[in-house]
Amino acid sequence: MNLTLYGYLDSWIAVDCGMLIRQDLDGNPLQVPDPQAFKACNITPEALIITHGHEDHIGAVVWLWPNWGCPIYATPLAAEMLRTRFAEHGLATASIKVIEPGEACSSDAFNVRFLPVTHSIPESCALIMEAGGHRILHTGDWKIDPDPVIGAPVDEQLFRSLAPVDLVVGDSTNANILGRSHSERQVARALTETIGKCSGRVVVSCFASNLARVLSIARAAASCNRRVSLLGRSMERMVAIARQLDYFDDFPALVPASDLGYLPADEVLVIATGSQGEPRAALSRLAQGRHPHFELTTGDSVIFSAKAIPGNEHLIERLKRGLKRFEVNILDEFSHPQLHASGHPAQEELESLYHWVKPAHLLPVHGEPVHQTAHADLARGMGITANLLPSNGDMIHFDDSGLRLEQRFPQQVRLVQRNALSPVKSDTQARISRHGTLFIAITLAATTTGWTRIGRLLLDTSESSPLDEDSFCDWLDEQLDDIATDTLAGLRRLLHPRIGSWLSDHVQHTPDIQLQLMATETEYLVDSVP
Repeated sequence: MNLTLYGYLDSWIAVDCGMLIRQDLDGNPLQVPDPQAFKACNITPEALIITHGHEDHIGAVVWLWPNWGCPIYATPLAAEMLRTRFAEHGLATASIKVIEPGEACSSDAFNVRFLPVTHSIPESCALIMEAGGHRILHTGDWKIDPDPVIGAPVDEQLFRSLAPVDLVVGDSTNANILGRSHSERQVARALTETIGKCSGRVVVSCFASNLARVLSIARAAASCNRRVSLLGRSMERMVAIARQLDYFDDFPALVPASDLGYLPADEVLVIATGSQGEPRAALSRLAQGRHPHFELTTGDSVIFSAKAIPGNEHLIERLKRGLKRFEVNILDEFSHPQLHASGHPAQEELESLYHWVKPAHLLPVHGEPVHQTAHADLARGMGITANLLPSNGDMIHFDDSGLRLEQRFPQQVRLVQRNALSPVKSDTQARISRHGTLFIAITLAATTTGWTRIGRLLLDTSESSPLDEDSFCDWLDEQLDDIATDTLAGLRRLLHPRIGSWLSDHVQHTPDIQLQLMATETEYLVDSVP
């Protein structure tokens, strides 16, 4: 999850500290880096350096940093995102130090300068690190965008001034793709053209942290005489931070979601979270007809201005099936590829960077082995030594002779629940002994594809540990959508153990479960449930 440790003698720094949302597991827990390897080596970083504010680079800081207590150096946007997260977890923010792109920081053995690059979030930076007479370029996530919507293009002369560097630790995500990544400005023009052709309401879903895309969508809405509303807490939070940092000076006035029903359909544009099919996100609620302020109708359009992250395909397809029930128009990366641009470099961009900085060695990181292999092949074709493909947990030694694998530390999967304060091991998660009884009553209606919940869920937690009812209901609706059975008895048989598994991961003590399922024709029984 993009946590890299660099050491010289007894001095260590950490670069990034991200997490992964495990949407394949009940409750969608967060997977964070396993710290056992550097605990075993008695490694405590003297500084944590943040390259940019994406969750896969900062999402685990609140869980791992309390064990370090070191200064955290981040650009203003990433720093503000970290402050918000620290406040939510009751952590002091004094250790978060703001570094402007282009500035430098240092530890006992390392000098580190932040080099501005373009990516799908503002203020992304590569790092040039100096220690022990060696110079290493850690690229972070980047691309060469000649016409970005926010920020300046990559400064070619700045990177040429670094040449030659001893080692590049480089982004491999798109190393198997020919050509160059599209510019955000091209996407902005395509969004304006596409939205202008839509009738009815328009919902555009993208990553909340892709502020350039969010701004382009809002500008497109304004040029098409549509009013803008936001759906999703992360979207609202990111827009607020962007305004605070003066990135959204021309962002149009927002319409509260509760007022959307009063506007003509062709004057509405909604920017929503949930492009990856996240069950709790705004777009999934719309697909289920469960959003309290907004409903989709025939003729509306839903635009996916994001590419599917590998592993999320099933969730996204299920989301699209739900949207199609409302007879809306769906525009995605397959039918309209011009509505998204990658934030990572394709082959021509990698070649340009290496012509500029003239590295002696490459360590290809990010992506899967197929991407790292393509990256190494490209580098070797340019006369760059690339003889090692790293895996998570590798301790790699670099000196004048090049790179060599020194030791491999097995990595354990470590999960945290969203409201937890410390990580737990997923492979040894103990089933806590059962305490009390949880009574659950669910009123259901049969659909052509399965079952759907009707009305509110009835829970009696007086004899068990408390639980987050919103999270449980979101998860329950997802299970009902997945389970294929024609009878209530079959549904109960399949649902009961899943509820037990969810509870074991979300409450302090797992209770016994008394589950009552009722079809809509027995709805009058709901009031008699204790």
